[in-house]
Amino acid sequence: MPMDNPIKLTEKYERNGWPSLKRPDTKPPAGWNLSLLTSLERIRSHALSSQGDIVYIKDGETLSDVFTMSVNGGWPSRITTDRPLAAYWDDEIPEWSPDGNWLTFGIHGHVHIVPRDGGLPKKITDFTVAASGARWMPDSIGLIVTVERNDTDQLLLTNYEGCWPRALTTDSIGDHWDAQPSPDGKFVVFNLRRFDDLNRLDIILLEITTGRQITLYGKPSNRAHSPKWSPDGKWISFISQESGYEELYLIQPNGEGLHQLTNAGRDIFQYEWSPSGKQMLIVVNKSGSNELMLLETETGSMVELRNAAGIHSNPNWARDKSYITFEFEGPTFPPDLYRMELPGKKVTQLTFSTPLALHAIRKKMVTPEIISYKSFDGLEIPAFLYLPERSNGAAILYPHGGPKDQYGFGWDELAQYFTAKGYTYLAPNYRGSTGYGREFERANYNDWGVGDTQDCLYGAKFLRTITSIRPDRIGIAGGSYGGYMTINSLSRDPEYLFACGIAKYGDANLVSSWAQCEKRLRLYTEIFLGHPSKNLGIYLKGSPINDAKNVQKPVLILHGLLDTVVPPEASEEWAEALLCEGKTFEYKTYDDEPHGFLRRENLYDVYERMERFLDWYLLPG
Repeated sequence: MPMDNPIKLTEKYERNGWPSLKRPDTKPPAGWNLSLLTSLERIRSHALSSQGDIVYIKDGETLSDVFTMSVNGGWPSRITTDRPLAAYWDDEIPEWSPDGNWLTFGIHGHVHIVPRDGGLPKKITDFTVAASGARWMPDSIGLIVTVERNDTDQLLLTNYEGCWPRALTTDSIGDHWDAQPSPDGKFVVFNLRRFDDLNRLDIILLEITTGRQITLYGKPSNRAHSPKWSPDGKWISFISQESGYEELYLIQPNGEGLHQLTNAGRDIFQYEWSPSGKQMLIVVNKSGSNELMLLETETGSMVELRNAAGIHSNPNWARDKSYITFEFEGPTFPPDLYRMELPGKKVTQLTFSTPLALHAIRKKMVTPEIISYKSFDGLEIPAFLYLPERSNGAAILYPHGGPKDQYGFGWDELAQYFTAKGYTYLAPNYRGSTGYGREFERANYNDWGVGDTQDCLYGAKFLRTITSIRPDRIGIAGGSYGGYMTINSLSRDPEYLFACGIAKYGDANLVSSWAQCEKRLRLYTEIFLGHPSKNLGIYLKGSPINDAKNVQKPVLILHGLLDTVVPPEASEEWAEALLCEGKTFEYKTYDDEPHGFLRRENLYDVYERMERFLDWYLLPG
């Protein structure tokens, strides 16, 4: 939770200057409206049991509940009825027990369990204030959970009845994550994030009976993650950035035999061992498209299973290897669950989240082009460009959040809506984005708000080269780090390339936000910028709060008051700075929203305000 703060914030709407008004001469694009735009219920975070059952999470209008269904499809069964909405990128995947008879998942910060045949979820971690990351032992009885103690994440061993736990880790040198028990239940391999080197993630082997630990892999300023055991227990696999990309490695439990398994020259996003251990399912990032591959573990050779432009994720094997399941979304396909037969590669869609009204206009939706442009220092910035069928003369630049993230071939309802309305839409992967190797990903270390801001400004210059776009009709809109990019671009641009900007839960003062956000976000910031006590100049250099006087264009500010990632005080401070300088802005907060807007009624309000704001300031009169 955020640090105690005497500032009391309540839901409100404020403005300085005349507000943006709904233009009577504009209409929603044909086949669209905001009700449709906010109607999608996201299907995600699935897992396949040994008995052929699928569990998944569905983000509805007010809940992110757990459902199960047969791998053959059919009507789903609802497991939870009161699980609060959670952002898909910040939620855990439910876990089946190895025998398929039990299911675990998180509710209200605690691990819950329910039998396969149903029943009320039972909390099994009431021995602590919060717990997460449940991992089953091979006997389908024991459970390893992650808890926080003395500002450090530790691993505890309990069971499905919630018996008093035994500590597996106690040292305070770092956080202990992602426990993976060995097939024989004698060892656990896990990730150690060291506090003395936040850019380092080690792979640690722990013997359960003795507590003895061995560092299998650990190198300064190098992240290794996603450890998994081979089915026979002879190998431990993991992903490391050592080569410059996220590649797969193998090592034996005794620390011998370390070798790089893949040489894709691209980032491995996810992987999963087959039941025989002879193959793996691999998700490979190819320029923003996460493609599904099959890897032979003996040779490291890969063959393509599915290369549709989009995001494949969470691949699962059937016990008999006859089929796999996975999630997929693309620019014209919202997220759903799929099944693929092996061999043959026949694909069957298992869930159908797309409303019929979206089906009707799918052929008119736009698949973005991958382009690149040079930034101020000659660095090539990859970007995704949505071109409308008929331009309205205006454009929106959308910087993603993170910054350690990537815009890719995923489902983006706002991009489709505004493109259908005639806007050109450009989503740049500024320096610091993932998917282009470690050097590009770390190009904004100790440089937040400087080089990456220039990448956004040069994106506006690229948009000016498109003949259908009027140079004075380009706006910028983003959330989280993208909101921070918006604030920087409006306050640190002497050319005033943007006509307006929208900052959703963005930041303007890195120092005060570091002090007010929760622990994991403080440490996340320190990965890039170090500790402010040692690098205060870097924090101040990256904080546009003192540049509010330079803002010349209108700003729309939106923030949830339950945000523990970027504290809501960040937008309060930015709005106050704009008010003191007499700048034009609108400021809306939501008292029941965390980081990112999740509730449908609030999303509708957010999208309505965004549309009204952009139409008012960007569309020609």
